[in-house]
Amino acid sequence: MKRIIRFFLEGLLYVIPLAVTIYILYTIFKTVDSWLNLPIPGVGFLLTILGITVIGFLASNVLTRGVLTLVSKVFEKVPFIKLIYSSIKDLIGAFVGDKKSFDKPVLVTLFKDGNAKVIGFITKESLDAYGLSDHVAVYIPQSYNFAGNLLLFPSDQVQVLDVESAEVMAFLISGGVSGKKAEQKSNGS
Repeated sequence: MKRIIRFFLEGLLYVIPLAVTIYILYTIFKTVDSWLNLPIPGVGFLLTILGITVIGFLASNVLTRGVLTLVSKVFEKVPFIKLIYSSIKDLIGAFVGDKKSFDKPVLVTLFKDGNAKVIGFITKESLDAYGLSDHVAVYIPQSYNFAGNLLLFPSDQVQVLDVESAEVMAFLISGGVSGKKAEQKSNGS
């Protein structure tokens, strides 16, 4: 009986993530398709991907970049819209584009003479504007969440890690479960 229960639990480890992923993808496809009112499943999603790609092309084109920049500036000037637009733009820009913010993983010693450490990402190396010339800004993502905390630490308590940012992010977001490559590197393998 214990063996059957173990097989069942191992099956859950494969079925639940697969089912949830398929459900989320199905919901995204269905939602996007309903926005465009298209009867063929997935066509709306593909048209959306195509549209985003075309806008990316236009944004990189010298002739049309000005128009998109103008639209962006308008959104950044309207009071309430500015808050939403700028926050989303900065969040997306932190992960993609030329100004990635999560590209420098670090290990931070929480207390000068302590052993407690956290892993995060340096998001700002100069805090002179805040009168903290000897500090850096470190973003600490939360596990299983799209949130985190921005903490300011003295530079001498921050050690840059020689690990890929994507590996570190996977390690942090998964609560330390993922990121085997990061684990192997830290063990010297």
